[in-house]
Amino acid sequence: MECGRKFRVLNIMDDSDKVAVSQEVSMSFSARRVIKTLENVIWLNGKPKNIRCDSSPEFISKDFQEWCKGNDISILYTLPGCPTQNGYIERFNGSYRRTVLDTYIFRSIEEVKRVTQEWNCYYNNERPHESLNNISPMEYRAKRCDTQ
Repeated sequence: MECGRKFRVLNIMDDSDKVAVSQEVSMSFSARRVIKTLENVIWLNGKPKNIRCDSSPEFISKDFQEWCKGNDISILYTLPGCPTQNGYIERFNGSYRRTVLDTYIFRSIEEVKRVTQEWNCYYNNERPHESLNNISPMEYRAKRCDTQ
């Protein structure tokens, strides 16, 4: 941000259709905050069988591990320095970084949230993905639902 303060973004993606189901912006993320976000994601999108994540403190915390166990969700940790183990989200992070974070000088956390929300809407609804036959994630999800 313009003032030099750092912020973080928690990106959650559905691997099956590349829909970015959540992008939370905050100054920091505790395990409780991550859990609350995941509860909202599950309420809207259903419960995943597993969650793939890195070894950031919020993901290796006892609270997070117990919550996942209590919800019958397996945790798949990626190895440090192996971004290819989580290629979809790493590609998403790179696109977000290039088109949002490297493009703007934000004046406030609210501005980061607003621009991130706008970009997320574009990414999910308009941006074609080669791996999805050049349609957007939401178009792909809708077509997949129609055939099931």
